[in-house]
Parts: sequence; structure tokens; C-alpha cells
Amino acid sequence: MFERFTKDARAVVVGAVEHAERGSAEAVDGGHLLLALLDREASRGSFALASLGAARHRDSIEEALSGARRRGGLSQADTDALAGLGIDVAEIVSRVEEVHGEGALSDGGGKSGAGAGV
Repeated sequence: MFERFTKDARAVVVGAVEHAERGSAEAVDGGHLLLALLDREASRGSFALASLGAARHRDSIEEALSGARRRGGLSQADTDALAGLGIDVAEIVSRVEEVHGEGALSDGGGKSGAGAGV
């Protein structure tokens, strides 16, 4: 099926795989695809993202994606909602990482190399 993709679509998928590999992720996720789309400056997808201002905020996008992975896939909105219920996600992540190593809730993170993966 990959052969049916356009040249740009194939390049985005390959780029997403490269982003996942650099982050030691066990699987490609939407964040990897987003970063790969941003990498393809002349593609339709990157043009659409640029028109929304995403290209100007790449650093904050990468930071938000990294933070969500570290929290086992929970977005900042999820974290804020849980805080409203009295659940301190940052404290939970901190305690898990104390025992299992930094990034334990991320794909491929932690001492054992097995993350929770979302």
C-alpha cells in the first residue's frame, strides 16, 4: 500500500519513522507525523500548518510533544483536568521515574527499556 502514497506522503512517513527512531519510540505516533510534516517545507501539509502558525512555534510544539510522552501520553489539558480532581501528574511522573528511570512512561523509556506507550 505504501507504493500508492504520493512522493510527499512517503517522505512524511519516512520522516516520521526517523523522528520516532531518534526518540527511541517503539511506534510512530501523531507527534512524529506532525514533526515530519513540518520538516517538508514545500509540501501541502507543511503549507497548511504554516498558515496556522505551526512553523513559527516548532520549538514549543516539540517541547509539548516531549512533555506529553514523558507523562505517558497525557496532554497538558489532561494534566490540568486531573489536577482539578486532586491528581498531581507531575508528582506521579516524578515518583515513577525515581524507581524506573527518566522517561519510564515514554515509549522505550526507563531502566528496563519498556515504556507504557500510548
